[in-house]
Amino acid sequence: MSKKGMLLVGHGSKLPYNQELVEKTAAIIAAKNTDFIVKCGFMNINTPSIKDTMKEFQKESIDVLVVVPLFLAKGVHIEKDIPGEIGIPEGTKKGTFALNGKSIPLVYADPIGSDPLLADLMVKNAKDALNHL
Repeated sequence: MSKKGMLLVGHGSKLPYNQELVEKTAAIIAAKNTDFIVKCGFMNINTPSIKDTMKEFQKESIDVLVVVPLFLAKGVHIEKDIPGEIGIPEGTKKGTFALNGKSIPLVYADPIGSDPLLADLMVKNAKDALNHL
């Protein structure tokens, strides 16, 4: 049975925390969503790169690849850089991905953005900080 591929994109950093956060988030997603094969790729500094991870997905039996940026808001990376890395025109959300001699759909998701879940997380973090007074 084919699964969906999810390429979770992180920014990358010289500090280890960014890569660790992206990798832990990917592991949580994979554990809770067994219909996805989840892999990480990074814009810069950390490895694997987005393109290297896309090559790894070519070894998988997937019927769609969704690229999900672990970014809060739209910016140059979201609007220009990541589309260029995944081979879709700027301003579009869909393309194709070559897989074992066939083309499968490639879909580009939005960044996190303003979401009630993010607001709830900020309140949780504020309460946690207040508990340390």
